[in-house]
Amino acid sequence: MSFLSGKKALITGIASKRSIAYGIAQSMAREGAELALTYQNEKLKPRVENIAEQLGSNICIELDVALEENIDDAFSNLSSHWENLDILIHSIAHAPSEELKGSYIDSVSRDGFNMAHEISSYSFVALAKKAWPMMNANGALLTLTYLGSVKSVPNYNVMGPAKASLEANVRFLAADLGPHSIRVNAISAGPIKTLAAAGVSGMRGLLKHVESMTPLRRNVTIEDVGNAAAFLCSDLASGITGEVLYVDGGYHNLGMTLNID
Repeated sequence: MSFLSGKKALITGIASKRSIAYGIAQSMAREGAELALTYQNEKLKPRVENIAEQLGSNICIELDVALEENIDDAFSNLSSHWENLDILIHSIAHAPSEELKGSYIDSVSRDGFNMAHEISSYSFVALAKKAWPMMNANGALLTLTYLGSVKSVPNYNVMGPAKASLEANVRFLAADLGPHSIRVNAISAGPIKTLAAAGVSGMRGLLKHVESMTPLRRNVTIEDVGNAAAFLCSDLASGITGEVLYVDGGYHNLGMTLNID
């Protein structure tokens, strides 16, 4: 039996087949989970509906986390399909592209800082508020973060503080929801060439650097992240909560990344 058989998973953040959320959806479908997918707007709707069909799902729900009423409507829509829920995947992040290049101190603005935190961090809390009353015992919430939350990474800039905030949310939500038998974790994925990552200046060089320096000597894939997500949201990980699991080929362990002859 597949280890997610009988589980219902709501997966947010799929924009294309290059999305990390798509890798997660693939892995969860393979392991027997029933899926519901969300799309941000009408432009993305046909693409996500096609992906949902390919993964055996007929539930596609509009979700724009910038609008509180849209979050309410999304969960009302979901409840018309499912009475309960086992898994929530939060794979949503955004910051103005002009703030993802150059120096942090020169690029950051009040509006950009607030936007990055609202969309990339607060949205996880907003979704958790709506999801957990529907969740079965042994349910799991999972979000996606990055090394820039704890280390300075060139051009990641305003997203660094936003991801640090997101990881703090993981710890506080884990403490709140643990007594209800709901676990909350994050995956810190290595850099992957997704549509979202394309907004970070210098991504090509970053990918090349990580590939050459990481212990595994390769960049991770959406499949690597998807498999880790399937594990963390399954009963196999029933004793893990409040954690950030690094799926980055070991890059975060390096103390020095210079080639020394």
